[in-house]
Formats: sequence, C-alpha cells, structure tokens
Amino acid sequence: MPEPSTSLSIVIPCYNEATRLPRTLEATFAFFAKHPRQLEIVIVSDGSKDHTATVAREMLANANAVITSKVIEYTPNQGKGKAIKVGMLAATGDRVLFMDADYSVPLEDLARAEAVLDTGFDIAIGSRATESTTIVQSQSFLRERFAKMFGFVQRNYLGLRLQDTQCGFKLFTKKASQEIFSRTSLDSVIFDGEALWLAKALGFKTVEFPVEWTHDLDTRISYTPAKALAVIFDMFKVPMLHRGTKKLVK
Repeated sequence: MPEPSTSLSIVIPCYNEATRLPRTLEATFAFFAKHPRQLEIVIVSDGSKDHTATVAREMLANANAVITSKVIEYTPNQGKGKAIKVGMLAATGDRVLFMDADYSVPLEDLARAEAVLDTGFDIAIGSRATESTTIVQSQSFLRERFAKMFGFVQRNYLGLRLQDTQCGFKLFTKKASQEIFSRTSLDSVIFDGEALWLAKALGFKTVEFPVEWTHDLDTRISYTPAKALAVIFDMFKVPMLHRGTKKLVK
C-alpha cells in the first residue's frame, strides 16, 4: 500500500441499499483500521426509496476510524452513471476509488490497483477476465451474455482494448477523475464505456488488474433485451457526444 500521505476517496453509488450498505461500510472500516490513511467516503443515494442515506449517515458518524465523509442524496433515481459522476466530482482525495455497495470486490484488492498507479498509470480498473482473477460467484447466464455483447461493441466500435470494462472497482488519480467525470453525460449503467473512452481520448493511461469477485444475487441492475438495446444505442452515441475532445496528457 502507498504511504499514508496519499489520501484516498471511496465513492459508493447506492439505490435502495439500506440493507446491504452496512456490511460494506463495516468491511471498509475494518480494512482501514488495519491500513490507516487519510480517507474520505462519499455515499451517493440515487433516488433511493428506503433509508439508505440515513443508514449511511448514522454509520459514518459512529465509525471508529477517523474518516471524512459526505452523504449526497437526490431524487428521482437517475441511474448509476449519474451517481458515479456526482460522487467522483465531489471527492477530494489524491486517488479516487469507486466501488459497488454490494462489496463484490474486497478492499484487499486495492493494493493491486495502488501498485499500478504507482508505476505511472492514471486509471486502474478491476477485471473479471484476467487469468489471475478469482470468481467466487458468477453472474447469471443472461448477464454474462449481455456483458460479452457490450464488450464486443466497446472493443470494436469504441476502440477500448480492455477485456472487462464493467467491473465496479476502479481507481483514478484525482486529475483523471475530475477531467473525465466533468465531461461524462450518460446516466445509464454503460457510463463505464463512456468514461474509459474519454480517458483514452484525453490521453490518460488505463490498465486492468485482477480481482477476487463475487456476484451478489440481490442485484439492483436487471437486463432485458429492450434495456440491452438501449444501452448499446448509448454506446454508439459516445463519439458524437464528445466530438472534438482533445488530448490533455502526452
């Protein structure tokens, strides 16, 4: 892990996560009790209809570790892409991690992401497709098929030479996070593809790293053929939405 002087923000997008968020925050508190550093946790409640924001505030207020926190909530529900954008732009750490509220990837894998950024990369994305990845619980057959379809479009149309763009465990430098998410416009679950396309267009260096991944059957995201087609349509819009984007990093 890096020196404690490197501050970290963790962004957790939430939609009706009052029951799952406590387990994730408890695991986060326990991890950083063993690996103390300057830490900020940003919870974004994206139009939740339960008590997600209240649960988050109570748990963060009672955390044993010294943690800076923000709980942002708004209505109505607008999509994971919106929640991520709001959280990433609100984060203040030197490095910014977003992870899912179901804790599908343990924070022990953060060390791999940190090591990648230490070598000069701007973005480290968790991948479920590398040889060293451990899959504890797989997705359903249908979700896997849709994921492969999205990946095909992203590689062959968006030009993203990445095996897995959708894993919800990604670490950014503050500069990369601010430059990318200040430009994103898609609110849907395919925001990853837009963000990574922008990273490439702006000149930020991205690399995948293996994770231990467990699919939670109590997922908040469901796919239907109609929704899959809508997402693919969003992907095809990305280059036009950002026409004229110029490289910032040489």
